[in-house]
Amino acid sequence: MKNKNQNSIPRPPIVVVMGHIDHGKSKLLDYIRNANIVEKEAGGITQHIGAYEAEVKCDASHEHKTRKITFLDTPGHEAFSQMRLRGTKVADVAILVIAADEGVKPQTLEAYEAIKNAGIPFVVALNKIDKPNADPERIKNQLAENQIFIEGYGGNIPSVNISAKTGEGVDELLDIVLLLTEMENLRANPKENASGIVIESKLGSRRGISATLIVQNGVMRKGMFVISGNALAPVRIFEDFQGKSLDEATFSSPVRIIGFDNMPSVGAEFKTFKTKKEAEEAVNVWRLNLQTEIQSPNIPKLGGEKTIIPLVIKGDVMGSVEALEHEIKKLENEEVSLNILRKDTGKITEDDIRLASSAKNPIVLGFNVPVDSPARTLAERFEVFIYTSDIIYKISEWLGEEIEKRKSKAITEKIVGSAKILKIFSKEKNKQLVGGEVLEGKIIMNKYFVRIKRNDAEIGEGKIVELQHNKLAAKEVNQGEQFGMIMDSKTEIAKGDAIEIIEKLQ
Repeated sequence: MKNKNQNSIPRPPIVVVMGHIDHGKSKLLDYIRNANIVEKEAGGITQHIGAYEAEVKCDASHEHKTRKITFLDTPGHEAFSQMRLRGTKVADVAILVIAADEGVKPQTLEAYEAIKNAGIPFVVALNKIDKPNADPERIKNQLAENQIFIEGYGGNIPSVNISAKTGEGVDELLDIVLLLTEMENLRANPKENASGIVIESKLGSRRGISATLIVQNGVMRKGMFVISGNALAPVRIFEDFQGKSLDEATFSSPVRIIGFDNMPSVGAEFKTFKTKKEAEEAVNVWRLNLQTEIQSPNIPKLGGEKTIIPLVIKGDVMGSVEALEHEIKKLENEEVSLNILRKDTGKITEDDIRLASSAKNPIVLGFNVPVDSPARTLAERFEVFIYTSDIIYKISEWLGEEIEKRKSKAITEKIVGSAKILKIFSKEKNKQLVGGEVLEGKIIMNKYFVRIKRNDAEIGEGKIVELQHNKLAAKEVNQGEQFGMIMDSKTEIAKGDAIEIIEKLQ
C-alpha cells in the first residue's frame, strides 16, 4: 500500500518468502531470526502461513543501522496454493527460493506466477550452495528456459547465491530486499485506524475464534474494535507474532486478535473502529451489501455408476482446511465425486457427526484436531468413519485407499432421470404427496427406486407408489413435464430437493 496522504510516513516492508517444498524457505527465516520454527511443524514442512518481524542490519551507506522487516513464510507444497496467493496479496516484495542442487520445480513456477500476477518486485535466492552438487549456473539457465530472466541472463531480476544453513550470502540478499523496498516508496498513515488483511483464522477450544492480521495502514490500539466481513472482535486480547501482549501495533506488523464472534475469511480485508457502535454499523452495511446467490439443486448428468463420498472436513486453521480440500479434490474423476457437507476449524464434535450422518456412508476428516469423546460415541452409533492426522498427505492417501474399497463394493447403477421437487402437498406416515418437474431423462414406475438429495448430498431413498401427469395416472413422465407423485420414504422431502430415478444393474 503506497499511501500518498500528506500525513503518511515510510513504513517497514512486508516480504513473502516463496518456493518449492523443502527448498529452504523456512531455514532461511530461521537463520534471519535465529529461531527454529521448522522442527515444530509436523513432517518437517511448513503447513501454515507464518508472519514474523525481524530487525536486519543495513549496509554502511544507509542512514539507519537496522531496519524492521515483516516476513511471510508460505508452504511450498502444491496443496497450499491458496496460502501462497494470500502471501503475495499482502506483500510488497518477494523472495523466490530455489535449491541450487535441485533446480526449478512445479511449485517454483507456480510461485513465480503468483508473484508476477501480484505485480510485486522480487529477488531469486539460489539456496543450498554449500552442497557438493549445487550448480547455480544450471539453475539460471533453467530459469531462462522458463522465461524468468535474471541479471546476466537477459533480464533485470536480481539473484543471490545463499546458504540458509551457513548464512553465506544472506546479508547480500537482505540488502537487495531493502533496496527493492526503497524503490517502492512504501508509506502509511499513522493518524488513521488500522486496516489490512486477514492471513489466518482458527477456532480454539479455550480461546475461541482468533485471527492473524497484517496491518497495512494506520494504528491498532487496545480498546478499539476490528471487523472483517460479518466478524467482529474487541481489541482486548491482542498479541504479537511471538504471543506477547500488545497495547498498540502499527503498519506492517503481524498481530493476533482473540475473541471474534464469527470466523473471519482468510484473505479478506479488516478495518478497525474506536467504538463498538461504529464497528457494528460497518458490519450491518456489509450484510446489506452482501448478495446471496440462491442456486437450484445440482442435478447430476444421467449416466452409470458413480461413487459419491460425503465428507466433513475439520482443521486447526482455515488455511489447513483449504489445503486439505485442495489435496483430496485431486481424487475426483468420472467415477468418484466428493460431496463436502462442511469445512470448518476446531475439534470434531457431535454436531459434525450428526451432519455427516444425514448422508449415506459419510466420512469425517480431521487435520491436526482432536475428536470429542461424545463425537466418537455418536460416530460408532451412526456408523460414521473418522480419520485424523497431522500430515495432510496421509489423510489424502487414506481417503484414496478408502475410495478404492468403496468402488470395488459398489453396485452398478444407472440414473434414468432426475427431477426437482416444487411443492409438498401432504404427508401421512411415510407416504408423501409431492409435485415436481423432470429436469433430465424420465420418471418411471415399477422396478426403479428414488434417491433423494438436498444441497447435492444424498439424504435418503424411496419408492414411487403412484405417479400422475396432468392429473391422470401415468407410468412415466418425460423431461420438461410436471408431475404429481406419492412416494413411500422414511425421509421427509422438502421443496427444492432433487430426486434421481435409479435402476440397479446387477
